[in-house]
Amino acid sequence: MIKIGIVGGTGYTGVELLRILAVHPEVEVKCITSRSEAGMPVADMYPNLRGHFDLVFSEPEPAVLSQCDLVFFATPHGVAMRMVPELMKAGVRVVDLSADFRIKDLTVWSRWYGMPHETPEWAEKAVYGLPEVVRDEIRQAQLVANPGCYPTAVQLGFLPLLEQGLVDPSRLIADAKSGASGAGRQGNIGMLHGEVGESFKAYGASGHRHLPEIRQGLSQAAGKTVGVTFVPHLVPMIRGIEATLYAELTDPADFDRLQALYEERYRNEPFVDVMPFGSHPETRSVRGANQCRMALHRQEQSNIVIVTSVIDNLVKGAAGQAVQNMNIMFGLDENLGLNAPALLP
Repeated sequence: MIKIGIVGGTGYTGVELLRILAVHPEVEVKCITSRSEAGMPVADMYPNLRGHFDLVFSEPEPAVLSQCDLVFFATPHGVAMRMVPELMKAGVRVVDLSADFRIKDLTVWSRWYGMPHETPEWAEKAVYGLPEVVRDEIRQAQLVANPGCYPTAVQLGFLPLLEQGLVDPSRLIADAKSGASGAGRQGNIGMLHGEVGESFKAYGASGHRHLPEIRQGLSQAAGKTVGVTFVPHLVPMIRGIEATLYAELTDPADFDRLQALYEERYRNEPFVDVMPFGSHPETRSVRGANQCRMALHRQEQSNIVIVTSVIDNLVKGAAGQAVQNMNIMFGLDENLGLNAPALLP
């Protein structure tokens, strides 16, 4: 059995990790930490886990975490980078769900996250864990930076177009919407039901922290720097991300082969579903599942490709993808613990 530790277990991604790992046949969760809730039984905070875990939240002790085979960090930015070096020395493998190791240019990282990066050597070594792109590198990695939720939906939607050089890389647009759980589980007046219910708004339109991560991944896919406009929105639901993506074909005649291109690109990807042309994937169709579902569109004879991409921000956008990365790192079936279909209604 793979011995697992979770640092930062009281947030939504922490409990989602536990929900998935509760049915994983190859792992044993040895510890889950929370400085603020140390001593509280996990099932007292999350009653859905009653009967699945007898754990109590504990202080994040490096000596205890060093006895694990893999540690997940479900923490705010700035925490993992301070704790990772000691775990690396102990031979522990890490999947970090925070943003600490996602961006390679640390000057850019510091500008967006408002602090200097304290472990540049590990930022350089970390593998950005989008399995559909770098599966082989993930297998060998000791430290995996789990992609963000918006970046996962956006990158998977754009990848086939950029990899084949079929669109103008300087004019990419990502219009994305997320449920309220994307903001985390902290007290925030702006996230109260009375504030977000019956409403819909854009935020971060002048610049969002996920923009440099999106730009980095899309530039790697294109083999050159891309120009991308990314605007996130908050919708009054709990889970889910929908990204409507726009790109301009350099040769409109290529449009007729795009459906086949997408189907072939993702044919062997267990967690990407390319729907028939003109479909409208719904966030509820992936709720609770480690799935990215997408479809292609075209309006009349326009040379603009429209891709709609949906994920559950807490699963394929966070905890599910983290478990997918763990499975790859330990040579397990990639689907283990992740086979459950989405929840409907």
